[in-house]
Amino acid sequence: MDTVRTDKSTTRDLFDNSDNDSAIEIKGSVFTLPVLKIRSTKLDQIEFALKQHLSKSLSFFRNAPIVIDLEGTKQLEPALDFEQLNKLLRGQQLVPVAVQKGCLEQHLAAESAGLAILTGQSSKSAKSDISPLDTTEPMDASKPSAASTGEQGSTTAPPSASSSSAVHAPTKIITQPIRSGQRIYARGCDLIVLAAVNAGAEIMADGNIHIYAPLRGRALAGVTGDESNRIFCHSFEAELVAVAGSYRVFEDTVPPGIYKKSVQICLRGEQLDIIPIQ
Repeated sequence: MDTVRTDKSTTRDLFDNSDNDSAIEIKGSVFTLPVLKIRSTKLDQIEFALKQHLSKSLSFFRNAPIVIDLEGTKQLEPALDFEQLNKLLRGQQLVPVAVQKGCLEQHLAAESAGLAILTGQSSKSAKSDISPLDTTEPMDASKPSAASTGEQGSTTAPPSASSSSAVHAPTKIITQPIRSGQRIYARGCDLIVLAAVNAGAEIMADGNIHIYAPLRGRALAGVTGDESNRIFCHSFEAELVAVAGSYRVFEDTVPPGIYKKSVQICLRGEQLDIIPIQ
């Protein structure tokens, strides 16, 4: 019997690095991308709200790659000018890389402006696929920004229906200190850390996070959207904490009432609470 061969590529072929002489290598990875949700197509309104929101966290978001969520702008006029929006965001030291949840016309215009298109997501599942951490509130000229209200975070879309059953794998345990620049992700399970999470390090888990040492970097629990997950920390000195997309940033100092204290971080409604453990 003759062997029939085809030239059809498979997903495995795309990530096959068997050629040792290749000049490139493509790997799958997990990144935390901030999502900018906008509810206006008027650039002056976007700029005003963005400046207010970033005023207390300029260094934290400096040169951060972001995804632009267009769901709230599909029916608005005038049409969004992506070339000018790109310039506006870069003027605020943000780096737009992609858009999501727009209409066909918006996606075509964004593509022409050099932005990637993130597709295949429902409004409820987008957070688990793209951005465990939404770092801006929806742009609404009638709504006070986080900077003007004193809030330090935002709440993202509701979790997907399957998010509550996301934790299946055995608990991931880390026994060594996590250095600046390192990222640890516990996919589908809880994360236990028995050593310090240093400034500039980031730990993420689909489930709960337990840190039996100082937390000086970033910790993100429930990244697939399960709002029942929590973070437990022996000594709280964090740069950022988040549960199911709601976050708080501590750019300068942690408030003295919780600094170096044992705490738990959880969601109560739409509020991210940090509660000392007695």
